[in-house]
Amino acid sequence: MSKIIIASGPVIVENNRVLLNKHGDDEFWKFCGGRVEEGETNLKEAAIREVKEEMGLDIEILNNNPYFFYTEKEKEGENLSVILVHFLAKRIGEVVPGKDIKEWRWIDIQDLDKEDLAPNIKPVLKYFGF
Repeated sequence: MSKIIIASGPVIVENNRVLLNKHGDDEFWKFCGGRVEEGETNLKEAAIREVKEEMGLDIEILNNNPYFFYTEKEKEGENLSVILVHFLAKRIGEVVPGKDIKEWRWIDIQDLDKEDLAPNIKPVLKYFGF
């Protein structure tokens, strides 16, 4: 049996640097974001909530055409289909990381090849023209 997860989050780029963090079970850099929760009425709402929880930021969504990324993985013997939805966004305020954030950084787009990244990072940035 396969479980479907839909997650949403913002892509925040300033001065050719992208905001990424490490959280959860993984040890690679990823965008802010997480699962859409019951009661949320749209994917933008989930992205706004997630970045507030993870990084203490408010955001303004800049583009109504999100990037969709699909992947499959196995976790604890269960097959998962994961759909990630990314919106280009502008940061409002200063980063105040939440308790679940292990590490966060502004990473220069030119230096991404030097980092251990989630597989969606480069395609998302390319989609948004970076």
